[in-house]
Amino acid sequence: MTFNKKRALDYMSHYNLDVLIATSPTTITYFADSACWLDPKFKQYMMMPGASAHLMPTTTFAIFPTEGAPALVINAQFAANTIDSWIDDLYLVGNASPDGQFVPNIQSDSERAFFSSLDKATYYTKPVEALLNLLKSRGLTDSQIGLEIDGIHPDLKTSVDQTLPRASIKDCSNLIRLIRMVKTEEEVNRLTKATEISEKAAGESINLARSGRPISDVVRAYRTRIAEQGADFEHFAYSLRGLGIATKPDYLLTDGDFLFVDFGCTYRNYVSDSGFTLAMRPLSGSQIDKYNALHACIQAGVETIKPGTKSSEIQTAMAQILDQKNVQASLPHGHGLGLEIRDYPIIVPKNGLYIRDGCIEISSDLPLETNMVVNLEVSIFRLETGALHIEKSFLVTATGCQPLIPQDRVLPRSPKT
Repeated sequence: MTFNKKRALDYMSHYNLDVLIATSPTTITYFADSACWLDPKFKQYMMMPGASAHLMPTTTFAIFPTEGAPALVINAQFAANTIDSWIDDLYLVGNASPDGQFVPNIQSDSERAFFSSLDKATYYTKPVEALLNLLKSRGLTDSQIGLEIDGIHPDLKTSVDQTLPRASIKDCSNLIRLIRMVKTEEEVNRLTKATEISEKAAGESINLARSGRPISDVVRAYRTRIAEQGADFEHFAYSLRGLGIATKPDYLLTDGDFLFVDFGCTYRNYVSDSGFTLAMRPLSGSQIDKYNALHACIQAGVETIKPGTKSSEIQTAMAQILDQKNVQASLPHGHGLGLEIRDYPIIVPKNGLYIRDGCIEISSDLPLETNMVVNLEVSIFRLETGALHIEKSFLVTATGCQPLIPQDRVLPRSPKT
């Protein structure tokens, strides 16, 4: 299961919540382990000309109570996306079978369970109507409700408030992000697989890099290789003569290039993010010295990672190495990985800000916890005519950390001829 049920229950108990209600596509995917390709793309005006540009997801609500089964409020036409979800209590909006005569030819146990859920489901006209009936059936209409405000249309939020006048409704958007920080075994497995696919594809694809040829040859090969392994493209970014980060310009490689390269894919909804230096020729002595400083910087961060260490302490250890090596104009940092390319914690200098919503208020300088998956990265741009980059992924363990997968960054990467 991707959803960290125990951690969610612990947070709900600590902050006195009876139920969590997810509203954003990312969080609904986290709760239900199901997704629809339209959810992060489809906006109200695309069906109702003149309406807003707010998202109109196929699943409106995912509900997780402290007691009883979780449930989904979902557009009936798209309910098939939940066929492999662990949540089988469906409250359907609309009608997937208007004539009432459809008899499916069931092929698998998951299909049988899904159609059984459809048979038991009640159909509603509006999502809020379905939500009200769901909460009534659980005795939660006057409860302590954590509602994800970040993903909800303002009009829908107003409707929820009006429909549940006796409930205490609190924004839990950031509380859910804190739950998501620590990964379940299934999440770690998917992140590992995503990173393996991406690392192998990138390593093979750079062998197509040739002076006078466009870098799109490399990007196209990367896209093909990750697709062959069941992953989707997330990004492939590169530097232009050290001047910054790009993804679209069809840059022509030269035999003098050394480039920042950063890449990632999505495997079963989970994102990888890695990077290295692509060197089209051997680096000079001073450039190698700078690269070695970056490698030592990453290693200092690795040696600092352990449960309880503040995020800023890791960044400080990395920055101190660069200071000692007299490397300037570089911000070594890190971040969590998960359903998004950056989950909490964010490993940056302490900024004095707080992570807060209607439930929580804690320092943004988060301590690390066992089973977080974090990235460390460092780059130098505008170094003569190029850029240097290292990025690697790690799993936080009880005593420190371990590489999520083997990622050799001792030297820059070069195309094999």
